[in-house]
Amino acid sequence: MTNATSPVIFSFALTGPERGEQLHGADIARCLKEKTLGWVHLGADNPQTPAWIAQQMDYLDETVIEALTQPSTRSRASRIGHGALVVLRGLNLNEGKDPEDMVAIRIWAEAERIVTLSRQRVRALEDLAHEVSGGQGPESTGEFLALLAERLNARLEPLITDLDQETDSLETQVVSTPDQDLRHRIVAMRLQVIELRRHMAPQREALEQLESEDMPFSDDNDRRHMREAREKLVRLVENLDEMKDSLAVLREELSGQLSDRLNRHMYILSILSAIFLPLGFLTGLLGINVGGMPGADNPTAFWMVCGGLVLVVVFQILILRRARWL
Repeated sequence: MTNATSPVIFSFALTGPERGEQLHGADIARCLKEKTLGWVHLGADNPQTPAWIAQQMDYLDETVIEALTQPSTRSRASRIGHGALVVLRGLNLNEGKDPEDMVAIRIWAEAERIVTLSRQRVRALEDLAHEVSGGQGPESTGEFLALLAERLNARLEPLITDLDQETDSLETQVVSTPDQDLRHRIVAMRLQVIELRRHMAPQREALEQLESEDMPFSDDNDRRHMREAREKLVRLVENLDEMKDSLAVLREELSGQLSDRLNRHMYILSILSAIFLPLGFLTGLLGINVGGMPGADNPTAFWMVCGGLVLVVVFQILILRRARWL
């Protein structure tokens, strides 16, 4: 690690007699200028980063430096001269962050040097750094990009598998026990799937570009590994598309079931209101406090009124059945 004011987070020699050794200070600049392959990882949000890149690689156009350090970016791969500008994304596994808020990895790749930049920690890059420090890892730029793509996919796959299993669980719950709380879970999952797909679809195109275009630092073996990484990413994107459609159907089904339940309850209340409305009218009419009410002095008048109300209810039920409301 370098001091806090330096934009360099870590740096390694990937080939040559210093292979696997972490570089510091002047050794970084020397490694970048020699024919041996060196890798430098920078903090994209460090204010000294643009000046560092311009000083160490003064042959780069200003637009390339701007693309490497700009806050917002999109996954892509573009060949520029003897190098390539590559932007990939990895899951955000930092504390307090949402995984789907993927971290951008900006890469300037040449046959003799690799410069990566990110604004937050990227576990896939740290995995590669750990392998390199152990004397393993990539020995060419093409192999580095292929391994990085594989590491990014390896962290994506468990998350998408968990989302797929949760979608299957939601299908069972929506059918068996529809509940209002399920709607919030479905909406949250849909937003997560949409955000993941928004980042992964352009990354699929970027890997395809790295595979198909004749990059000066890639051989047939590197392109074959890149093809495998792209195929896995295609499958993951297709899974996300399927989950997105399934969640949309589940939301409609849940809304339909909740609406049917509400309509059923309202229907029952309407039937009860239709039955008790005439009864309430009759009892209210008979309960007015004025003289001359018939049967006021008859001890059996109460039971006669009750019998009459029962007959009214029976008559109403017959009418409702005939109208097929019951």
